[in-house]
Amino acid sequence: MAVTESLAEEAHGPAGAVHEGILRRQSARESSARTYARALPIVPVRARGLTIEGADGRRYLDCLSGAGTLALGHNHPVVLAAVRQVLDSGAPLSVLDLATPVKDAFITELFRTLPPGLAGRARVQFCGPAGTDAVEAALKLVRTATGRSGVLAFTGAYHGMTAGALAVSGGAPEVQAARLPYPQDYRCPFGVGGPHGAELAARWTESLLDDPKSGVPLPAGMILEPVQGEGGVLPAPDDWLRRMRRLTADRAIPLIADEVQTGVGRTGAFWAVDHSGITPDVMVLSKAIGGSLPLAVIVYRDDLDVWQPGAHAGTFRGNQLAMAAGTATLAYVRENGLAERAGRLGARMMEQLRADLGGLACVGEVRGRGLMIGLELVEPEGTGEPASGAGSAAVGRGGAELLDHGFAAGPSGGGSHGAYDPSAAASGREPGAYDSGAVPSGGERGAYAFGAGPSGGERGAHDPGAAPFEMRPGAYDFDTVPARTPRPAAPRLAAAVQRECLRRGLIVELGGRHSAVVRLLPPLTISDEQTAAVLDRLADAVAAVARDEERHGPQGARGHDSDPCPGPGTD
Repeated sequence: MAVTESLAEEAHGPAGAVHEGILRRQSARESSARTYARALPIVPVRARGLTIEGADGRRYLDCLSGAGTLALGHNHPVVLAAVRQVLDSGAPLSVLDLATPVKDAFITELFRTLPPGLAGRARVQFCGPAGTDAVEAALKLVRTATGRSGVLAFTGAYHGMTAGALAVSGGAPEVQAARLPYPQDYRCPFGVGGPHGAELAARWTESLLDDPKSGVPLPAGMILEPVQGEGGVLPAPDDWLRRMRRLTADRAIPLIADEVQTGVGRTGAFWAVDHSGITPDVMVLSKAIGGSLPLAVIVYRDDLDVWQPGAHAGTFRGNQLAMAAGTATLAYVRENGLAERAGRLGARMMEQLRADLGGLACVGEVRGRGLMIGLELVEPEGTGEPASGAGSAAVGRGGAELLDHGFAAGPSGGGSHGAYDPSAAASGREPGAYDSGAVPSGGERGAYAFGAGPSGGERGAHDPGAAPFEMRPGAYDFDTVPARTPRPAAPRLAAAVQRECLRRGLIVELGGRHSAVVRLLPPLTISDEQTAAVLDRLADAVAAVARDEERHGPQGARGHDSDPCPGPGTD
């Protein structure tokens, strides 16, 4: 198609020399910590929408989108117009935390998009320019508000590259946060997946909080991603999210939603938490909210606002160009229904990928939500098997189709454990919340639909009259469904797919625990024609790698030796 044609058949002329020279100087002068540049040896010189043109004259379809920063793609007209208006007005470009008309307009538009339970009583803190600084601010905020220090985080999480953000990420070098299981289907930590895996993950969290000998004191907060991006494109089940909201609210634990990559329509709702109807106590926002320019904020409930002046600051928190670009982006996404379109288009793309690639043994699962899509590559000759039988691309039960797992839980673990009272945020007052009337109150012990649990009183209380786990209503019988063992992740094949995509003029990212998930993050403005081109090129690249694997095997396959690009999601 025209959108993916090269401008030059071969880049041996002057343009090619410029391209190679810039890459050579980058390698000689830039840090060894660089990531994307290793797997994507391109030199962008022009860009518009989905398309990037390199210094060598080649054009690419960009499904990296600045790791999700470009909600409207490159150089969208409304973004350029907003930036030019500020430049032409003579307004100051950087103002620390002073009030300006540009900033006022940004806050007004941002608050218009927030979940209803938060918008009416929100406070906003402008942070440094990167999402990781907003994560640091969120952690500092809840620790100040509660007077506690510990944090609950999840396996596979990615929250940034600064010390505090790394400490609550899945790749933390040492334990500084209590780590909880994040529900997923294909590689369920309990070996079962689906609703039962999510149930067990929720019960593990509840047990940890209510067991007085768990070794985990009441924390200052819980931080989670509604969809784990760098963790492998894992959408959290909606009912599991509602359960986490209830568990935290009932125990006076602020819930922090990291929406750095999932926000501004990416997942099919304006904010990914909107799918479940929960209201977090704190939202961490960056990437797309700046309209392609650096901007990061936290939005939080007003009763958490106990900071002293200067408790959190940053030199570049008054970036006027980013606020103008952000206002234009937020308004354009909202007014044009791009979030809803992302949900519909993403579902069609995943359906097409499953149809095209479902017969390949190297494809473990296609999953995602909205225009946040992942394709996990596995070893064809591994000891396990794909989630839905040999050689099939699993329709992930933890994915978009089955995000509602039918939890029927009542309130859990009451009591006031800290100065902060988030009772107004409890899911009993929110859209899609549980019906607390289904569970006995007044300190009596009720039973969850999938087992007994405390419904009030002291932490760790137990009902001596409760039936054994296997006898409780709805209890999971481990004898009826065998544990599933997926095939080993194949980062070498994922890296090969990324290279084959690049040869075909398609830019994709790698992620997941083992860098074995090919990720698509196209702009929300991607056209139907461009969508077809992306799917064609990705399917062709995966098929080429699968054929090569069949011919040569893991030892002799060509081009499988370069290291994958990990691609941090919150810089």
